[in-house]
Parts: sequence; structure tokens; C-alpha cells
Amino acid sequence: MDSELLIPEGLGWVRNVPAGREWLAALPDRVAACAERWSLRLGPPFPYAFASLALPAELSDGTPAVLKLQYPDPDSVHEATALDRWAGAGAARLLGHDPRRRALLVERCVPGTPLHALPADAALDVAVGLLPRLWLPAGPPFTPLAEEAAGWLERLPGNWERAGRPYERRLLDAALGLLTDLVGSQGEQVLVNQDLHAGNVLRATREPWLLIDPKPLTGEREFGVVPLVRGPELGHSPEAVRHRLDRLSAELGLDRERVRGWTVGQTLAWSIGEGKVFPNQVEVVRWLLAAG
Repeated sequence: MDSELLIPEGLGWVRNVPAGREWLAALPDRVAACAERWSLRLGPPFPYAFASLALPAELSDGTPAVLKLQYPDPDSVHEATALDRWAGAGAARLLGHDPRRRALLVERCVPGTPLHALPADAALDVAVGLLPRLWLPAGPPFTPLAEEAAGWLERLPGNWERAGRPYERRLLDAALGLLTDLVGSQGEQVLVNQDLHAGNVLRATREPWLLIDPKPLTGEREFGVVPLVRGPELGHSPEAVRHRLDRLSAELGLDRERVRGWTVGQTLAWSIGEGKVFPNQVEVVRWLLAAG
């Protein structure tokens, strides 16, 4: 099965959990069913993958698309709903959705060059133009940021202990304090994306740049730039992280301290996953706490 579908290396982690093995076992039948349902001609999977299997597809009329089979995690459960809400304005169009199979048929971005191929400041120019178009007023069925953050608050101490206390206690205490303060004092709730980094914005034809692979929440705008601030795609250094924090906050009219606080909180919450510690994430938290 794996050899037929050429499961990307980044998806190898799913073999370590029972749900992941079940998902892998079901993939061939799901891919075949989707190809039949939407009359698709499929190519081999894209090599970059961590939480879904994505294959280049062509519709019967030759239109390029992407068939995406999601790993059944809660972060992406409303991806199709978000794409449908944006209706192609700044994001890839949703062409089809099979909720039972967790399958999406999505517009393919051509040529598909990632945003981080640009110089860092040019990439930030694109982000400043794109983000306000995506921040639509939103509510159910999207998970509220307050609810998501409550989960981080609950899990952070235990994850830190189980991982062998891999970073200083002061980082944990700072993240817990910031999240606690931020959760109940948010501004207007809009559609935000907790995975909008510079690898998930691609060069396209219909528009110059389109968002892909959203992990949507409803929350204040200050949270909406967090993935770009913390992500290494546009440079991983104290200066690069602080520059992104300053530019995005200033040019989008955001409260810099709230952006900084959300970035510290979510970055530390995402610094441990599947029993693995991600040192780059911890470094970002140190840099931001030192920046003040």
C-alpha cells in the first residue's frame, strides 16, 4: 500500500499511533473512491506532507486541482468550511468536499512557488496585503481561539513534565501567564488561521498569491499573524523574528504586545508534539521574551 501511494516521509509519524495506521490502511480505497467521484486523473503525491496526503489532480476538462486526504485531527476539521467562506478571495478555491472520507478537492496554485521564495520584506509586503482580506467576521462552526488556548493551558505543564522539562520553567510560567491574560480580553472575533506560515501561501495564476491548508479558528486579529512571526521560513534569528513582529503589528494596526503574547503562548504550546521537542520553537519564545 505505501509503495503504491508513495507515502511521503513527513507522514511517517502516523505509523506510530493506532489511528494513524488505520488511516494509512484506508487511504488506497479513499483515493480510488475520490478519483471516481470527481472523475480525476491523479499524479504521485506531493513530497511535502505532515498532516495530510495531497496528490496533483486533473479534472475531466483538464483543470488542475489537488486532492487532499486529511489525517483525522481536530485542527483541520473545518478547513473546507473556511475555504468555502473565503470563496477564492485570497485563498485557494474549494472545488469539492467529501466529509466522510475527510477529502477535499481544491484549486491547484500554478506555479505554486511558496511565499518564502521572496526576500523576507517582499514576503511581508504580500502578507500585509493578504491578511485583512482573510479576516472575515466569523463564529460557529469554527473553534474559538479562547477554547483552543484553554487546551494549551491545560496541556502545557504536563507535556513539559513528560518531555523531561526540556526548557526553562520561566518560559512555561511566562506562556501560562500571557495566555491567561489574553484569552478573556480579545477584540472582534474574525476568521484566523493558526498555520498561516510562508510555506502555506503560494504563487498562483488567478491571483498573485493564494492561501492553502488553513487550520481555522475564530479569534482576534492579533492572533492572525502569529505563524508568520514564529515561522523559520522568513529567517530564524532574534533579529528576523522581532522584525516580523514589529512590521506586521505596525502595518496591520495590531497591538504589538498582544501579538507577542499570543506568539509566545502558541509557539510554546506547539514546541512539543508526538513526544518530540522542537528546539526552534523554544528559541523563538526565548527571543520574544527577551525582546520585551
